[in-house]
Amino acid sequence: MRMAASLKLLTFLVPCAFVVPVIITFAPDLSRVWNSEALQNIKTVFVSIFLEAAPFLLMGVFLSSLMQWFVSEEMVRRLTPKHPVGGVLVAGLLGIIFPICECGMIPVVRRLMRKGMPAYIAVTFILSGPVVNPIVFTATLLAFPNHPEITIARMGLAFAVAASVGGLVYMFVKRSPLRLPKGVTTEVKTHPGFKMAVPPSHSHSHAHSHGDGGFHDHHHTHPKDWRSFFLHAGDEFVDMSKYLVIGALITACIQTFVSRSDLIALGNGPVASYVFMMGFAYVLSLCSTSDAFVASAFSHTFALGPLISFLVLGPMLDFKSTLMLLSTFRTRFVIGLSVAIVILVFAGSWLVNFFG
Repeated sequence: MRMAASLKLLTFLVPCAFVVPVIITFAPDLSRVWNSEALQNIKTVFVSIFLEAAPFLLMGVFLSSLMQWFVSEEMVRRLTPKHPVGGVLVAGLLGIIFPICECGMIPVVRRLMRKGMPAYIAVTFILSGPVVNPIVFTATLLAFPNHPEITIARMGLAFAVAASVGGLVYMFVKRSPLRLPKGVTTEVKTHPGFKMAVPPSHSHSHAHSHGDGGFHDHHHTHPKDWRSFFLHAGDEFVDMSKYLVIGALITACIQTFVSRSDLIALGNGPVASYVFMMGFAYVLSLCSTSDAFVASAFSHTFALGPLISFLVLGPMLDFKSTLMLLSTFRTRFVIGLSVAIVILVFAGSWLVNFFG
């Protein structure tokens, strides 16, 4: 562990040894650039996105660490519904009990999957949890006080899309979509439709998260003390937060250099309005507890369907969550998952607009 920490420190110090002289040499020019209006806006948007998402990511990390301590593989398998329909329904409503933002959902689900949770239940929970929970329900009602149908449509479509994607995962994904760590070459089937990766030469199992998203499984129990708890939580937070930082920075740049008026101009039309609002949700990368207030600003510009597509797609799939998903799941799985979400949200929101 000390060697790994030393290597992490070196990977930070070595680039600094080259960057610092450059900064000193071009300090006056860099100062003007740093204080420019565009960069000030990038910094403001970046900080707001990060501060909005970080508490939920931290909450998810602590829940993940608690699960590492107190939730055993046997407990996960015992509590998992045996029938896929029951599993999808339970997972779709778990957000009522665990109201976690999408940023905190991924580390929790990754930990549960490593303890034996089937992939289709995990995916359903990831997609529905950030929307189908009392906090988001209340926030949406407050954002649209005169249009309760928007809140109802958001909750209903989010549950329907999450359950449908979970069903597709159950039917077509026959092995764990988690990224395999180095040294793991075999998979053991632990549940219908799910296989869990195990090391070829180890016979005991605890999960350690590494920078590459990997883990090692051993079947003995470590002494439980607060130091190991916070070390695990810290490793998990560093592992996931770097993707949040990258996603927030790119999102801030897009929001700064692409004006909202230009984006709205692209959204004129029966199909383009859906494409625009879904793309807008993906780029903005807002937390599900606050995106309804942004959507309310477009309530006089767009119809019900495009608004619902914005409110449902954003918590399920945005730029920062895509990077976090790629750090946890195989690339092919994330691509297929993203395509399924986009198609189902588009079709569902169009039906909501047609019958609404």
